[in-house]
Amino acid sequence: MLSERLKEQVTKKSFPGAGAVGNRTRAYLTRRLVAEMLGSLLLAATVIGSGVMAERLADGNTAVALLANTGATVAVLGVLIALFAPLSGAHFNPAVSLIQALRKMMSWREAGLYVLAQIIGCCLGAFLAHAMFDLPLLQSSLHVRAGPAQWLSEAVATFGLLLVILGYTHKRDAHWIVACWIGAAYWFTASTSFANPAITIARSLSDTFAGIRPQDAPAFVVAQLAGALAGYYVAHSLFTPAAETVRPYQETSSRLLE
Repeated sequence: MLSERLKEQVTKKSFPGAGAVGNRTRAYLTRRLVAEMLGSLLLAATVIGSGVMAERLADGNTAVALLANTGATVAVLGVLIALFAPLSGAHFNPAVSLIQALRKMMSWREAGLYVLAQIIGCCLGAFLAHAMFDLPLLQSSLHVRAGPAQWLSEAVATFGLLLVILGYTHKRDAHWIVACWIGAAYWFTASTSFANPAITIARSLSDTFAGIRPQDAPAFVVAQLAGALAGYYVAHSLFTPAAETVRPYQETSSRLLE
């Protein structure tokens, strides 16, 4: 105890502003975590809530219900990314946060806190959707989503998502580029593109159009993480810095002209 106090006194004398800097850093991290939790909450509430509304209005037409669910998801995802990207990066997705930690764009501790905030936010979003539609808050989905085709679909959807995030360099367009990928993947994958472990967990708590049985969720999460890892390695191989790619291209062009 004495040594800790002595160390603290020495630090304060040697680095008078260290405490203030530490407080600002913690405050900034807190704001980022709140942004991730709030964004995840609103995203999950939209995915689940729009599914409930779509199913009620579609009168049994699953295609119309999925179209409505897709439109709402794409719209809110674009808005939330544009709103929160300057603050937290707008991950809203554990797969994205873990890959960013793997890239050393954030610490593993920060990534862990992001994942926790995202899962909590998505689960709260499910409860919010239930409350808005006067449904029981606590539910367990009975919607079967199992089998190799579903798992492959999730791997492909998450692979493409990471490829888009890491490969597309015009960040001011990221909100609609990412949203468009998710919207397309809703329709070309058999799983309707969850592509997000936090959303998967939240949707297992909702026995609605967007739900997934809790026993099916772990395989989805594994497939998503595998797809994200594959997307990272492919993006790392393809989208190298310009300084590394221009020279070989120029050398090849000059040989062709000789």
